[in-house]
Amino acid sequence: MRRPILVANWKMNMTIAEAIDFVRSIRLGLNDIKGVDRVLCPPSTALAAVKDLISATEIGLGAQNMYWEDKGAFTGEISPVMLTELCQWVILGHSERRGHFGETDGGVNRKVQAALAHGLKPIVCVGETAAEHEDYQTGKVISGQVKGCLVGLTAAQVAGLVMAYEPVWAIGTGKPATAADAGAVIGLVIRRVIAELYDEATAQAVRVQYGGSVTPANIGVFMAHPDIDGALVGGASLKAEFVDLVRNAAKAKGL
Repeated sequence: MRRPILVANWKMNMTIAEAIDFVRSIRLGLNDIKGVDRVLCPPSTALAAVKDLISATEIGLGAQNMYWEDKGAFTGEISPVMLTELCQWVILGHSERRGHFGETDGGVNRKVQAALAHGLKPIVCVGETAAEHEDYQTGKVISGQVKGCLVGLTAAQVAGLVMAYEPVWAIGTGKPATAADAGAVIGLVIRRVIAELYDEATAQAVRVQYGGSVTPANIGVFMAHPDIDGALVGGASLKAEFVDLVRNAAKAKGL
């Protein structure tokens, strides 16, 4: 069975002081949950502080973004070399990066390759907008994003990725996709494309999360779907209830 993974994406929330207080309040409960990977992704300003707080735990740490160059005249950017000193994971291609900052599949692909080259573990996001969803373009859009993000990667590299299906229309709206619909996109689109590009073994090895209005109350339904391996959690990860969410996810997988 693919090991479930729950990722807390704090987005642009929490000062360093707030992050310290919050992690202190959840780290024992979060660390006690076994059988699943749990990863905190605070703002870059809080990475070092959170790293110190969870260093003696099994909780993983990730960044929310990075640039593909190692160093240079790229004001405001953070390189993979810098991140390797702080964390193990990095979220790439989130819909907010695509929508607000114009990121493309080609740019995400360069970031994925750079992350892998430096030993970071990418969490690669794909998802369709409300307009694309309503126009029945989900399959086409997601297929294109998956193909674009994986250019030049080997089967072994892809098998080790975490991907996140995040329908843009479900993020922060309180209106999640159904587990059946999310599972269908993951199983019949994302895994199908990977199988076509590589092979079925690779498609079945890659872990794929769902993201979009996930809560402690609905996580069990998502995790009960055989193609859904976890969740990329936004709003609910900013509250102590994130521990309950992870616990409920583990229970749903029989762990």
